[in-house]
Amino acid sequence: MKTLIYASIILATASSAAFAQSAAEKTGVNSVMGVAPKTEDFVTEAASSDMFEIESSKLALERADVKTKAFAQQMLTDHQKTANELKDLVTSGKVKATIPTAMTSAHQGMLDDLKKLQGEEFTKEYQSDQEDVHEDAVDLFKRYGEEGENADLKAWAAKTLPALEHHLQMATELNK
Repeated sequence: MKTLIYASIILATASSAAFAQSAAEKTGVNSVMGVAPKTEDFVTEAASSDMFEIESSKLALERADVKTKAFAQQMLTDHQKTANELKDLVTSGKVKATIPTAMTSAHQGMLDDLKKLQGEEFTKEYQSDQEDVHEDAVDLFKRYGEEGENADLKAWAAKTLPALEHHLQMATELNK
């Protein structure tokens, strides 16, 4: 019974407007509850994800099998494009946020782990990471595209979502 009461308190607290979304985004509470991230959180996560995609895909072009290299080239091209689009939205002043200069610790840790691998081990980990990162990106872009606070960024997230969903589908197929 105590567990049920504690769970109810946590859910009530998490759904209140006073709950700090930055902490909730970082811990995954927003995702579980389907709450849109704050604009700054969205920009940070989207930019970090793009950085991870670009850097991990560069490694894949050097270390992976032929099929995975083709996927990596597509990720490199597409995520360089979305990184530039996001940067343009911020530098134009349409979005009040700061583009991070480094990945989040989670993305950096994944990249550091990939750098230690070669051959089949690298390929398997890269493929697994791609599926995980794209699941997170689809969730992030969907939540912001539906309920984000900045109209320009919300429209961009919604426009970008289908490509990310396609990436997830490709990553899932690759990871079989």
